[in-house]
Amino acid sequence: MHYEGNMIRPPSEAYSILLQFTVGCSHNKCTFCGAYKGQRFKIKSDEIIMEDIAFAAKHFRHQDRLFLCDGDAMIIPQKRLLKILVEIEKQLPWVNRVGVYANTKSLRMKTLEELKELKAHGLDIAYMGLETGDDETLKKVKKGASADRMIEMGKKAREAGIKLSITVLLGLAGRERSEIHAKETGRVLSAIDPEYVGALSLMLIPGTPMYQEFESGEFSMPTPQELLKELRTMIVSTNLSNGLFHANHASNYLPLKAHLPQDKDKAIQQIDEALSGNIALKPEHLRAL
Repeated sequence: MHYEGNMIRPPSEAYSILLQFTVGCSHNKCTFCGAYKGQRFKIKSDEIIMEDIAFAAKHFRHQDRLFLCDGDAMIIPQKRLLKILVEIEKQLPWVNRVGVYANTKSLRMKTLEELKELKAHGLDIAYMGLETGDDETLKKVKKGASADRMIEMGKKAREAGIKLSITVLLGLAGRERSEIHAKETGRVLSAIDPEYVGALSLMLIPGTPMYQEFESGEFSMPTPQELLKELRTMIVSTNLSNGLFHANHASNYLPLKAHLPQDKDKAIQQIDEALSGNIALKPEHLRAL
């Protein structure tokens, strides 16, 4: 396999075939992220892409899921991406799900019919980083999209039949806008109505602009208790028709998994138990990205 640099994939793709067709992130401006700093985004050559598909066809016959790396493979032009999916169908017919990272820019570049075409050739799930539904925070962290654009592109992916897994970041708005961040994020999630929501807790990474803001006192990181209250407000504000809301990432103080709407009250009760001290929080040394 022709792997380059720092490869990132969603936790749920841990056992998937990983094919790296792009290197880095096409946006790469978020102030909280240090994953691809100093790494120039590129799409690999068709020759390398086809070699890696052939390698996977020979060596990964027992894995039925596949993930297209890196930060935003959805940005690959439609004809090339479709060609890749058709080749995967041809050489790896046992693969029943192909996943990809997507952002609002890449989703906007493709028409609804083009997304449906990708879906018809195996692209089943897209992972999109919402991070927050609060426009002020989105602008501050240089996410590159408004809440309305997030809703528009999220709905577009869902209309195409592509499952959507949306990531949100607890603590991203700091202490000052914590409640606004939680409520607005719940509002946007409700409007998109994705199949999956993954809540992570912000981990300040040295060298990032947000870390510098923290060191200078411009950004104030919420306490563990405040992060739990933020999570509670977010869940209260989120109404999904049939979605899985999970906050069991290694960065979180309280592992939580709830099917909404049926498990909402149970999840809120679990958070309340943790806030009252009846459930122990994860020790700081066990938290990680």
